[in-house]
Amino acid sequence: MRFIYVIFAALALAGCGTTAEPIWAPEAEVQRAIYTHDGPPKVTLYTVINNGSEEGGHTAVMVNGAQRIMWDPAGTWWNPRSPERNDVHYGLTPRMEDIYVDYHARETWRVVIQEVQVSRATADGLIAAFQARGAVPKAQCSTSTTTILRQFPEFSSIRTTWFPKAVMRQFDALPGVRKTIVYDDDDDNNQPLLRQQIAAGQDAL
Repeated sequence: MRFIYVIFAALALAGCGTTAEPIWAPEAEVQRAIYTHDGPPKVTLYTVINNGSEEGGHTAVMVNGAQRIMWDPAGTWWNPRSPERNDVHYGLTPRMEDIYVDYHARETWRVVIQEVQVSRATADGLIAAFQARGAVPKAQCSTSTTTILRQFPEFSSIRTTWFPKAVMRQFDALPGVRKTIVYDDDDDNNQPLLRQQIAAGQDAL
């Protein structure tokens, strides 16, 4: 069962697994999966936090621009309906986003979701930058993400860091951030859930 707490920040208020693992989905799969969302250009930061140690375990980013993609550097999640090219996952429908969050949120981990609207130029620029980055080595999810983010005007205040919670705290200081915290009491072993999600065929997508 999932429990969600929503926090609004008005004006400023696990998965990183040592070497990169290149993956390159065929062009036909990517083209079939491309999803365009009619919402505003937006960047969504996902931070996976251990409920016991309170340490951050993973950083990922979803971008809504000309299309909606998930940047999941050195992540462990995958789904055949969301083809991957070197840590960029395509076809991020709302249902696929839910599947992504459900995979990470479990009894020992929670997911902090921070959304901020950006210009269309920034959104599309980020998509291109993530696509150009290439596969990220394990344990470098936060440093690779912050290195790219800080190149864009809306994120010029972001400092490069190796720590997921440090990225999260910097996002808290951005104007207009909307924060959601997702708790879930699913078993800590999420591999059966991953297999279940894939076997189900995602009929609702």
